[in-house]
Amino acid sequence: SFPTRRSSDLQFPTVIGAEVMVYNVPGIASGALVLDGPTIADIYMGKVGKWNDAAIKKLNPSLNLPDKPIFVVHRSDGSGTTFVFATYLSRVSGEWKSRVGAATSVDWPTGIGAKGNEGVAGNVAQSSGSIGYVEYAYAKQNHLKYARMIDKNGKTISPSIETFKAAAANADWDAAGKQNFYLILVDQPGDNSWPITATTYILMYKNPADPA
Repeated sequence: SFPTRRSSDLQFPTVIGAEVMVYNVPGIASGALVLDGPTIADIYMGKVGKWNDAAIKKLNPSLNLPDKPIFVVHRSDGSGTTFVFATYLSRVSGEWKSRVGAATSVDWPTGIGAKGNEGVAGNVAQSSGSIGYVEYAYAKQNHLKYARMIDKNGKTISPSIETFKAAAANADWDAAGKQNFYLILVDQPGDNSWPITATTYILMYKNPADPA
């Protein structure tokens, strides 16, 4: 559940983070795999079911992709991570938007659920052929392989502090400031903007009794 915002409160962004697609495919090193939004949406709708599917091969012509089923992992609990991920897929796939949509919990067309970022990370680590979405720190801490992605400009980029910062820098904060700083950072324009970037917020008093 989320706290109720009162008219005396202001929502303010505090931390920029990002989500990455993690995978466990034998023979495919971390960062070697490239994915784009429409292909990820098709994987999570069950339309792309094998690692050597034509859609993935088109993005990775130099990789020796195995004829192996894709084991899809998603969150089982309601989460902001799922909201950001599903919002991104809704932006890049009209079919995902109409069939599944975006919320903290969605009716997943395929895959198995795991609780928390740690649950998704653990399932991907243990399951050959798997794919999942986690906050970047979980991929790093668990030494999981993560994919590069194609940004809104069609450029292949890697997840990094620089590409997360680029997404934030290219966002329209002036417009957000007029809407209580409500801004979803996914699929931002500009060079090197990581496609699945997000921000966390704090609630603060607009006019605190003690500004210090």
